[in-house]
Amino acid sequence: MTDASQDPQMSIGTPRVGSGWGWILGYGILSAAIGVAAFAWPFSATLAATLVIGACFIAAGIVSIGAGIFGQGHEGRGYAIGFGLLSLFIGLIMAFEPATGALSLTLLVAVWLGLRGILEIVWGRRMRRGRGAMFALGALNIVLALVVLATLPWSALTLPGYILGLSFLFGGITAIVSALNHKKGADAFAL
Repeated sequence: MTDASQDPQMSIGTPRVGSGWGWILGYGILSAAIGVAAFAWPFSATLAATLVIGACFIAAGIVSIGAGIFGQGHEGRGYAIGFGLLSLFIGLIMAFEPATGALSLTLLVAVWLGLRGILEIVWGRRMRRGRGAMFALGALNIVLALVVLATLPWSALTLPGYILGLSFLFGGITAIVSALNHKKGADAFAL
């Protein structure tokens, strides 16, 4: 039997090397499975994401309205109420008209891709090395934005689901690799 005071691995308050790796692995497997499911059923994933985002807007709206009404002694009460009403309105649209919410999200993604592409091309002009790669990336993002816009409204029904799927899949893979490395003694999510 080992005395905890003599073994640094067993000292009180210090977790053992690799402890908890199974939880990280479980999270990674679940996350990767959710990502695969989002790819298999992108429409359902899009609706789920829209409903979750809508619920967040509703909660933020209610809290902001409450802060504006009941908050004493601050100048931003009108702003808080106005922001809360806007957030509540958008959240209710997303919750009760998820297709409209998905369309709005997809339009935002298209605008983001287009602006990002323009910024990458502008930034690429200033670069000494990697200019061609930055131009290519900027052009790709602009083309993706145009494809999304050209395929509306159909892309709105699946694109957020695919984005969600990518995020969960790669997050899950990262967690799985981290868990397996942590099991071998590395710090969890070590660089």
